[in-house]
Amino acid sequence: MLQVNLIAHTPNPEQVVAAAAKLCYSDAHIADLMDGLTPEKTTAFLNKLTDLGHASPTEHASFTFAIEGVSRTLLAQITRHRIASFSVQSQRYVRLDDFKYVIPPEIEVIPEAKAAFIDSMNEDAKRYLDLVQKLEDGHTARYMAEGMTEKAARAKASKQANEDARFVLPNACETKMIVTMNTRSLQNFFNLRCCNRAQWEIRALAEEMLKLVYPVAPTLFRNAGPRCLSGPCPEGRMCCGKAAEVRAHYEALHQEATV
Repeated sequence: MLQVNLIAHTPNPEQVVAAAAKLCYSDAHIADLMDGLTPEKTTAFLNKLTDLGHASPTEHASFTFAIEGVSRTLLAQITRHRIASFSVQSQRYVRLDDFKYVIPPEIEVIPEAKAAFIDSMNEDAKRYLDLVQKLEDGHTARYMAEGMTEKAARAKASKQANEDARFVLPNACETKMIVTMNTRSLQNFFNLRCCNRAQWEIRALAEEMLKLVYPVAPTLFRNAGPRCLSGPCPEGRMCCGKAAEVRAHYEALHQEATV
């Protein structure tokens, strides 16, 4: 089950971004950048950045998320956002004795498909653990034949077995990660992944992340979401045709996030 927590962020992120903007547009000294940055002036600076399309000052504020209950399919997508930092639970070092997986909603609602999917996952888990054991036993015997003690041989063999057995794991397999993005990268992430055309799992993740950052920096993220919130849909013939619904949805999401 998807779980997202905002575990750290730049202190006073909007004021920090406003200070960077102030430096760009005034002769303020470094020591005086934060002086006079009232909430009203901070908001004014941030709105000016948006109007000018000047996004680089927003890179000075970053946000760190702890994410659980997502699939390796999602991992392959989110790491395409390269201006970010990722720390992911390793299938090389962590043996998946407790095999968990993500069930796509379209499979969940069809009983026969769900049953077949669960059977497949159970079989994958069984084959994975069987392969781990065979590899571990084989490597242990070889290392002992080379003169290692059984304890040392088993410890070395266990890590090696995990490394190769993971190749049979499915994309549905759950993973965990810590992700850090600056505001500019997050805005791009929300533009792309909140769109109706984004894959369902990463869209759900993007919405949860947006709900977490909006209360912390409401001016920075006031237009956060798919691009159709602030202009025409850029998808052309691939447009979902539901811009009005999408705008209403994100207006409600922003309101909910501030409650």
